[in-house]
Amino acid sequence: MRSGSIPGARGRVLPLTLLGDPVLHAPCEEVTEFGPELERLVEDMFATMYAARGVGLAANQVGRALRVFVYDCPDDEDERHLGHVVNPRLVSADGILLRGPEGCLSLPGLEAGVERYDEAVVEGRTVDGDRVRVPGTGFFARCLQHECDHLEGRVYVDHLSGWRRSRVRRRIAKAPWGR
Repeated sequence: MRSGSIPGARGRVLPLTLLGDPVLHAPCEEVTEFGPELERLVEDMFATMYAARGVGLAANQVGRALRVFVYDCPDDEDERHLGHVVNPRLVSADGILLRGPEGCLSLPGLEAGVERYDEAVVEGRTVDGDRVRVPGTGFFARCLQHECDHLEGRVYVDHLSGWRRSRVRRRIAKAPWGR
């Protein structure tokens, strides 16, 4: 992405991958080629995330099994965090374990209380191959953990158990996209 450009402004909106698609349930591949194709993917992911009114989006949510995610997410103090990470690694998830509402663009219209740490740090690369370290707290820490989960082939429902999991599974079965 060019410095100073608005993320997603040159991107196109891609179809979202929904729960049940195999690409969401397998670990993603490392990105090995940095260049125009990767830049285009990141731009498209921003455009798709904004069109769907999300705060984060992983590449497998648009059908690409690559280790990339984008975000435009506030923390609990309403500070905006905007960026992307290529080949991210969750290097730290710490602090207080909190249950909070979590949704996902690949499970439209659903939400459940999921336990996540209120501090997280992700390290990776930019589309230019530069190293990046992204610390987050509160809601933004939740977002970082959620997107890293996607790249490992997990969705937030995988963290649920008991009645919470059963309730979400029933709602998925009733959703028009869940059949």
